[in-house]
Amino acid sequence: MKALVTGASSGIGKDIAIYLSELGYDLILVSRDENRLKETARHIKTNVTIYPADLCNKETCFKLYDNFKDEDIDILVNGAGFGLFGNTWETDINKELKMIDLNITAVHILTKLFLSNMIQKNKGYILNIASSAGFLSGPVLNTYYASKNYIAKWTMGIYEELRRNKIKNVHISCLCPGPVNTNFNKVAGGSFNIKALSSEYVAKYGIDKMFKNKLVIVPGFTVRLGLFFNRFISHKLSLKIVYNIQSKKVKRNG
Repeated sequence: MKALVTGASSGIGKDIAIYLSELGYDLILVSRDENRLKETARHIKTNVTIYPADLCNKETCFKLYDNFKDEDIDILVNGAGFGLFGNTWETDINKELKMIDLNITAVHILTKLFLSNMIQKNKGYILNIASSAGFLSGPVLNTYYASKNYIAKWTMGIYEELRRNKIKNVHISCLCPGPVNTNFNKVAGGSFNIKALSSEYVAKYGIDKMFKNKLVIVPGFTVRLGLFFNRFISHKLSLKIVYNIQSKKVKRNG
C-alpha cells in the first residue's frame, strides 16, 4: 500500500503522512522544503521516499506524476497550499499568482492525472485539502477563499461523475477544516482569534472519514454549525461577518 502526500513538510500534510504510515502505508512525501521533508520522514515507520519539488510550477507537477505514475499509488493527498492576508488591491500579485498555481493548478493537475490511473486500476482514494473557506467568500483573505471554493466544488463535481458512471472503487473526498494550529497564519500574515484544532486531530479525522467515503469532511462541531447557519443569512451579512473575523486576524498579528 502506498500514498503520495503533497505539503508533507508541515501541518496537516505532515500529520496525515505520519498517520498513514501508522496504518501501514509506504509514503512519497512532496514539498519544496527538503530539510523539513527529512524531518517528517524521521517520524515515518514504513518505507518513505522524499521528493523536493515546487508545485507552483506546472511542469514540476507533470514531472511528479511521470516519476510516480507506475508506483501503484493507492492514496493521493493534495495538501500543499498557502494564503495571503490583505485587501485585494494591496496584496502582492506575484504571491497571489503563485497561490493560485499551488492551491488550484497543482491540485487540478495531480488529481486529474492520478484519478485516470486509479480508474484504470479500479481502486484508489483522493483527498483534496480545501477549507471551510471553500463555502464562503473571504474579504481580506480573498484569493485564498476563492481558491478553496474551486477545490471544494471541483471535488464535488468529480464525486458525482464517479457515482453516475458507477465507478465504485475510486473515491474522492474534500477535507474542509476551520482554524488549525499550523504554520498557515505565519505565512499568510495573520493570527487566529478563535481556538484552533490540532493538525494531528484534523489529519486523523480526515483520513478516517475518507476511508468511509465521506465527500465533504468538516472537523469540529463549531465550524460545522457555522457553515450550517451561513446557509440562512444573506450574502452581504456573511461578507460582513467574514470581513470582521479576517480583519481581526491581521490586526492581532500587526
